[in-house]
Amino acid sequence: MYRFEIWAPQARKMAVKVNDATLPMQGPDEQGWWRLEIDKAGAGVDYGYLIDDDETLYSDPRSQSQPNGVHGMSRLYDQKSFAWNDARVQAPPLASGVIYELHIGTFTHEGTLDAAISRLDHLVDLGVTHVELMPVASFAGNHGWGYDGVALFAVHQPYGGPDALKRFVNAAHNKGLSVLLDVVYNHFGPVGNYTGKFGPYLVDSHQTPWGGAVNFEGAGAHQVRRFFCDNALMWMRDFHIDGLRLDAVHAYVDRSAIHFLEQLSAEVEALKTTLARHLVLIAESDLNDPRVVTPREAGGLGMDAQWSDDFHHALLAVLNPGPAEGYYADFGELSQLAKALERNFVYDGIYSTFRNRLHGRPTGNLSQHRFLGYIQNHDQVGNRAVGDRLREIAGFDRAKIAAAIVLMSPFVPMLFQGEEWAASSPFQYFANHDDPEMARLVSEGRKKEFSAFGWDPESIPDPENRDTFERSKLKWKEVSDGKHAEMLAWYRELIRLRRATPSLNNGEPRHTRVSYDQQEMWFCMERGDVTVSCNLGETDRRFPVAVGGRVVLGSRGVVTVKDGTVTLPPNTAVIISRSGMRIEHGMGSFARPLRDSNCGSV
Repeated sequence: MYRFEIWAPQARKMAVKVNDATLPMQGPDEQGWWRLEIDKAGAGVDYGYLIDDDETLYSDPRSQSQPNGVHGMSRLYDQKSFAWNDARVQAPPLASGVIYELHIGTFTHEGTLDAAISRLDHLVDLGVTHVELMPVASFAGNHGWGYDGVALFAVHQPYGGPDALKRFVNAAHNKGLSVLLDVVYNHFGPVGNYTGKFGPYLVDSHQTPWGGAVNFEGAGAHQVRRFFCDNALMWMRDFHIDGLRLDAVHAYVDRSAIHFLEQLSAEVEALKTTLARHLVLIAESDLNDPRVVTPREAGGLGMDAQWSDDFHHALLAVLNPGPAEGYYADFGELSQLAKALERNFVYDGIYSTFRNRLHGRPTGNLSQHRFLGYIQNHDQVGNRAVGDRLREIAGFDRAKIAAAIVLMSPFVPMLFQGEEWAASSPFQYFANHDDPEMARLVSEGRKKEFSAFGWDPESIPDPENRDTFERSKLKWKEVSDGKHAEMLAWYRELIRLRRATPSLNNGEPRHTRVSYDQQEMWFCMERGDVTVSCNLGETDRRFPVAVGGRVVLGSRGVVTVKDGTVTLPPNTAVIISRSGMRIEHGMGSFARPLRDSNCGSV
């Protein structure tokens, strides 16, 4: 016996086609649900819905398998048939994490979840604790970034489908790796989204960059919210995912007494208690609002952590000075990088030139482990005109400095696939829309977007050209070659140092302090008994080494301490340990005089 259920409050009549039979459904009830129980239906059976007098067969918005793509029939899937063997695996606390973001389609040549399993040992050896998958929900076409998902409960079939995701998670868990999944609850993709045929999933009363906003607050919103909460719980319960990254929560329009994020947080908390597993929610938020990551008990929305773009923008603008474009117009000073490291948000209630308004709010006493720090991710690489990586933008030596700052920072560090070996592959924006008109619009729109910034339109990779997708795949043979191997060794050493050093795992506010000189372009970050000293200037600089201190890592190899100082050539960083020394931190400003610091150019 199988019970078909569908929320379709707008329909006058509903039918389900299954086993070549078209069967009328019973309903709607007072909430708009239609139901039908069938004796001969089970896993592997294809089905679809007929709405009113429309002869088109529509897939189930909650379909858990779309073997023939998002336009094809749905297939019943048995979530209990997979044989798990990860029962004793427990995710480590996010605060102790090193996150690695990857895109299944370009992580390996094959571009599948099963192929990705073969590279998990590399991540273990690197020191990664959490693997974050870019979205795997079904979308139109063969390849894409995944943010245009339309069948949100089904795993994209070209990646291997639902069982392949379970094999990946099971394998990762058995190697000690936790798995996070990127989910998109702020819009549906433009092709293959049939939810509007069934109910008011989107509303035109509010607009987002993708069109009408998701209906989190209007008529029928309780069912739409249920749809997305059930989706989140499914990934964690049935696929053993350890946490979700929520795409662009600033695009949610929700003025309800209980915000959608608060509701989701509460439901995940109940699931965590039921399963006795660590589960986390990570938001991408452009609001610079600490309430996003403030616990519900303290009046916040209850997210465990969020991406921290201010830190990324401040660091990149320092490493790659030049004409500022877009949001980089708000950055470029070492004082801003210092503020990001000490206070999390640069824009915490101050005026933003880019936005032409005041932006943000101070984070107060929140742990800095509630913020992720990174210098590369899919957005900050892929949304560049040609998808160039940090090595191409700032140079090899500055890329090593960036790694040191990120991995020694007070934030939970996140890496992007291939970053650890300075991969030569770009990560470009690619798509495979099966609607010719949509494909044309995407290709033309990409050229127009960057032509406005002075780029030659012909130099912009065509997202719909398969070569753009193929070009973005990692070249694993590079790992052991020359500069790539040098960068990989540097990342491994930095991660091992972070994991082994208590002061580098302290996320308490005011534990990090920074000194710098904008004119001479030197920069020092102190975290307890560890100091990261960086020379970003054009001449050699000497930095003090406190009594009992020793250089533990240098971005250009061995560094000699002489007369209590180390001399760094341009674009070099060293990490100095003062084990056993205790440094007290006050409540002063983020730019402190050198006499108050154990770091500074001499």
